[in-house]
Amino acid sequence: PEPTAGRQRIWIQAVSVGEVLAVRTIVDALHSIGSFEIVLTTTTSTGYREARKHYNNKVLSVGIFPLDFWIFSQAAWRRIRPDVILLTESELWPEHLHQARQGRTPAFLINARMSDKSFQRYRKVKWLVGRILQKFEGIYPASESDKVRLQELGAPERCLFVYGSIKLDTPTPKAINGADSESLLKSLGFDAHQGTKPIIILGSSTWPGEELALIQIVERLIASGLDCRLLLVPRHAERGSEIARILAQHPSAWHQRSAGPVPENAIVIHLADTTGELGRFTRIADIAFIGKSLQPNQGGQSPVDAAGLGVPILFGPEMNNFRDLARALVESGAAREVDNEVGLGDEIARLARDSALRNEMSSNGRQWHQRNQGSSQRIAESIAEKLKN
Repeated sequence: PEPTAGRQRIWIQAVSVGEVLAVRTIVDALHSIGSFEIVLTTTTSTGYREARKHYNNKVLSVGIFPLDFWIFSQAAWRRIRPDVILLTESELWPEHLHQARQGRTPAFLINARMSDKSFQRYRKVKWLVGRILQKFEGIYPASESDKVRLQELGAPERCLFVYGSIKLDTPTPKAINGADSESLLKSLGFDAHQGTKPIIILGSSTWPGEELALIQIVERLIASGLDCRLLLVPRHAERGSEIARILAQHPSAWHQRSAGPVPENAIVIHLADTTGELGRFTRIADIAFIGKSLQPNQGGQSPVDAAGLGVPILFGPEMNNFRDLARALVESGAAREVDNEVGLGDEIARLARDSALRNEMSSNGRQWHQRNQGSSQRIAESIAEKLKN
């Protein structure tokens, strides 16, 4: 529709599911401090589904981001007519930003992150990236190390403001216990043995190779007499068939979530090859391994939800995309880094047998999470202030 008189229209682009869910706190913060109407776009089909699910009452419109070529970008700009644009993390769309510059529309980059891979790639075309970064009115790095990298690539010092990661503001699923916990465990096929809850080990957003490592670790623990279960949530649900073939080669009873309801008999491994349920499952975990962190995988996945829910965290040495978060969690006593699969097995066994250590790490994670919230509000206030000038 036509822009509403007296209201500024903000176009927010969030590339996929993680970014779509993360910007919810920015949307809420903007609504709390000003009269804005918001158009939200995303790039992936899964991101689009999540946006439709969570934002229908929060934004003016949800759509798919256009191809970043002038004829498509220009058409989208004519229809949306934004007063402000927001990009997330490491999204640098040259034509989109060119349209903003032509229309004198302020552009902001929020939760700006620069992974090792992106940084090395961008350094090869530093002259071009620097020109793009200079088109932003404000850039909000997720951490100090991201700020340093953005500066090296040519981002002006005057545009850089470090207020923290907005992902720490994403609402954490409410912790559950008692009857609700038992109901969820039963729905997964994780029945209690003689009234005692088994230790639930969560593979959080796992990547190739990590599922097999966790399967072997859990089978060894069970053989040693420990009552535990494995809940596998791969980063990409479409890998379900691939992981099912691996499970078929092992003796443990298992179930694939996409295949339908859990059978009556108890299972040891539940393969949750579905989308959007990781937060729900994290609530019943006793130990969480964060995926994409064991070689040859690199980058890591977000440990934020596990920390906020007080789940003891383990990850490998390749948490490059979340380096500052990983370091802070280790330093706070909420997480431990392992070198390889052997180290992962040792740490899982130690935590599974030591409830006092799990409780200590759980408390540390919750406290760390609470201390580091509030960046979304600070970023929204900063953007609103700049729009007044």
